Amino acid sequence: MVRMSVKRVMGTETEYAVSQPGVAYYQPVQLSFDVVGAAATPATRHIRWDYRQEDPVNDARGTRLDRAAARPDMLTDAPQLNITNVIAPNGGRIYVDHAHPEYSAPETTDPFQALAYDHAGDRLMLAAARAASAVAAPARPIVLHRNNVDGKGASWGTHENYMMRRDVPFADVAALMTAHFVSRQIWAGSGRVGIGEKSETPGYQLSQRADTIHAKIGLQTTFDRPIINTRDESHSTGEYRRLHVIVGDANRMDVPQVLKLGVTSILLWALEHARETGYDLDALLGSLQLADPVEAMHTVSHDLTLAATLPRETGGEITAWLMQVTLRRFVYEVAAATLGTDTAGEPAWEDRETRNVMAMWGQALADTAAIRHAGDDARLTMRAEAGRVEWLLKWQLLEKLRRKIGPDTSWDDPRLAAVDLSWAALDPGRSVFAKLEKAGSVERLVDDAALATAAANPPETTRAWLRAAVVRAFPADVVAASWSHLTARMPRADGAGDALPDTYGNASAAEATSVRPGDLVSLDMSDPLAFRKENVETAVAEAADAAGLLARLATEQRR
Repeated sequence: MVRMSVKRVMGTETEYAVSQPGVAYYQPVQLSFDVVGAAATPATRHIRWDYRQEDPVNDARGTRLDRAAARPDMLTDAPQLNITNVIAPNGGRIYVDHAHPEYSAPETTDPFQALAYDHAGDRLMLAAARAASAVAAPARPIVLHRNNVDGKGASWGTHENYMMRRDVPFADVAALMTAHFVSRQIWAGSGRVGIGEKSETPGYQLSQRADTIHAKIGLQTTFDRPIINTRDESHSTGEYRRLHVIVGDANRMDVPQVLKLGVTSILLWALEHARETGYDLDALLGSLQLADPVEAMHTVSHDLTLAATLPRETGGEITAWLMQVTLRRFVYEVAAATLGTDTAGEPAWEDRETRNVMAMWGQALADTAAIRHAGDDARLTMRAEAGRVEWLLKWQLLEKLRRKIGPDTSWDDPRLAAVDLSWAALDPGRSVFAKLEKAGSVERLVDDAALATAAANPPETTRAWLRAAVVRAFPADVVAASWSHLTARMPRADGAGDALPDTYGNASAAEATSVRPGDLVSLDMSDPLAFRKENVETAVAEAADAAGLLARLATEQRR
């Protein structure tokens, strides 16, 4: 992993709203199965997801929840026998999660790469929805939306995942990230019509996700959702943990998506190194500790003035904008102490991605400062800022429509809600966002060609490359896959094979040095950087079958 950088292993998970317009009583669970089933191919649909490495009841605070006390929807490690998982061509995962289809992007190593693979998922999911519709309901196509709420109380998530050092006290992680997640809404929110989890109050707010957050910290993700999720399931080696973030919005725009990933990553880097430099981290965390973080989460989202003050635990008040300024200054001070500075006083950032993220963060603070000091009429003319701040661009569209309908039009007018929903539609023919993007109203960081490449090919810098390469080259051999493991069966000499077991969790892998026909071979890929393309491309090219390849890589790994 590169030090002093936004670069780290990261990835995203996107849950999509699924519907079937024109059908009065459609079944979202069945529609989800239809979409995920359509994402599979005849050659790969037998491959199972390997749940053995998942551990959803392990808590980062040092405890474990008794499985008997866990709600069933928390036990995501329970194997499902239906076709609910597909390994995407890019090494990601497409699957059914409760009552919606979900796309987990493959592991990436910087926020710009993560952006490409995140938004490439929209293309994969749209193609799957179209394929499912063509078979099951050509006259009533299945529709997917990339958003977080239905305005009636239901919510689906957009999660971020970051690999970070485990030796950083989790209490410090929780304190810093709470301040960040509450305040970053001013530039990261995707905008939403309706106030309250069920849109009880007419209005418009910054974030889609904020009103569904009801706890400060917790292991759960689908009820009493916390600002800080404590699920300790690293999918990596013991020296690292995965920070699993569930509070973010399903951004359509590139800039806020890269900022969410890049700024969170650089803050984690500063946290990992602050005490080494002598920085007074306790003083910083104390100054940013809010009296009621959950209430602050809602207050920031509901405040279009960006000027609301938030009570601090130690007394006094602070604004979300000032919290972001303070966090950015923290990064600069730790970076200057660690890296030194150039002639302009800028830390000597080690790579282009970090320089770009830090510049974009500064621009986001300038944009939100300008928005804060502008009235509604002036905000309607802020084209440059709206091209980077998603909630503002959506507000401009809706406010113009509201004024056109009539100056007294309430925010609970169904025509406004319809436009809000249209913003999130994956189908370009249904999406108002797609029209604005095509018209050049949105600042783009990744073009259509790069998105097409990311949908069809895995990133070359992580183990996702090997996962995708093995499934592509030897689909019939692969029995199961997960983020950290691959399992394949050694082919028989006569070409025959045993029927795949309904469960494979108890199948023991053969020793890599004595693999026999019919044996299962598993490769531990816990190190997400060890099996990137440059390390394993030759072995893949020389392999005759998947099991032999995994056996060879396992042997080399032990040396």
